[in-house]
Amino acid sequence: MAETAMNPPATPPGNAVTRSTKDLTRAAVSGWLGTAMEFMDFQLYSLAAAIVFNQIFFPEVSPAIALIAAMATYGVGYVARLAGAIYFGRMGDRLGRRKVLFITVALMGVSTTLIGVLPTYQMVGITAPILLVVLRLVQGFGAGAEIAGATVLLAEYAPVRRRGLVASLVSLGTNSGTLAASALWALLLAVLSEEQLLSWGWRLPFLLSFVLMIFAVWIRTNVKESPVFEARADVVDGVALSRDEVKSSGEEPVLQAALKQRKGKAFFLALALRFGQAGNSGLVQTFLVGYVATTLAMDRALATEAIMWGSIIGFATVPVIGMLGDRFGRRSMYTALSLITIAFAFPMMLLITSGTTTGLLLGMIAGLNLGVLGLFALESVTMAELFGARTRFTQLALSKEIGGILATAIGPVIAASLTAATGSWWPIAAMLIVYSLITLVAARLAPETRGRDLVRLEDAV
Repeated sequence: MAETAMNPPATPPGNAVTRSTKDLTRAAVSGWLGTAMEFMDFQLYSLAAAIVFNQIFFPEVSPAIALIAAMATYGVGYVARLAGAIYFGRMGDRLGRRKVLFITVALMGVSTTLIGVLPTYQMVGITAPILLVVLRLVQGFGAGAEIAGATVLLAEYAPVRRRGLVASLVSLGTNSGTLAASALWALLLAVLSEEQLLSWGWRLPFLLSFVLMIFAVWIRTNVKESPVFEARADVVDGVALSRDEVKSSGEEPVLQAALKQRKGKAFFLALALRFGQAGNSGLVQTFLVGYVATTLAMDRALATEAIMWGSIIGFATVPVIGMLGDRFGRRSMYTALSLITIAFAFPMMLLITSGTTTGLLLGMIAGLNLGVLGLFALESVTMAELFGARTRFTQLALSKEIGGILATAIGPVIAASLTAATGSWWPIAAMLIVYSLITLVAARLAPETRGRDLVRLEDAV
């Protein structure tokens, strides 16, 4: 049943367990740091795939084919993310959010560090890209539930009236990771020669991620379990009852009602909401970096600089969008941002392809903040509110990762193929419009979820 919550309650809904400000701060730092690590790892890889991996791991093919191969290797991680979303999502719904977040951050950190010690194609031939794909799969398996877990944890910790703002901190984590990765690559490109970068310089960002992993694990040792998970009617002694156990109890109408609700509508709405942010991210933060260097033949440091400055501005964009979502509702803000992104798609590409440094920077910075970070700030809370507490982790993780496969992973490969076939940039703008239109339609079909009681076991629709 759809819900409208234009006046969220001031007190915790349902039977939610309260947490102190200190507990909320720890959870916020934990969610921010883990998500920062996830996106730093993936952005390090995506920038490396766009800048150097085509030469290091795929040197014996044409530049265009090498770029497509590097983008495809980037995309395989999203397949592993789906497997991780299924495995860890179910674990998180049954055993708690906190336990899962320890495992995911360790998997991501170890696999990313090992990428930094891989042999190159010149050293071991075809074995090099095979090993790269294996580590990319392990990295993706851990990352498949990291951002979903952090999103669920923060949304379930947050005060009702500030849920959009608090949950948007997950997006700040992605922004922090993107900024750190972009800054590292910008520094490397600025101080190292081509020979130094290809021989050993590309390894440094991956090796440095190990330090962040240790810090993230340490922070999470002091985080308490989600108060919503502890307050769930189907959780006994810290473990959720199985479906058969719920059926056999026969004493809790709220449990029986949650089982009887037909699943699917909320999931597909969340998946469609995901398309705009995920698709635009793959194009702006991954494909355009390689496109600027290889096709436009501009200084490859310019694209990483644009992502870096866009991420800095995002530290203001994300919390502002989160607060506006708390003030005006999720649907209104989704609608506004999607329409703005659609209108800006062709002007953005005209700026990027203008041949000027200013045009390139303005186009990519605006595109990143409007079509990626702004939508992400809304996505962090809206998707959590759409799902019931019993399957929130699993459904949120799956909708994020399936959307990532269909949009973020495949998108750059399609864009590379279409721009190579047409010899023009217009397919990039067209893809931005299509992704944003899908999200716009979903936003208009979805219920307003602002202020929803997250302890409820059933979905919002």
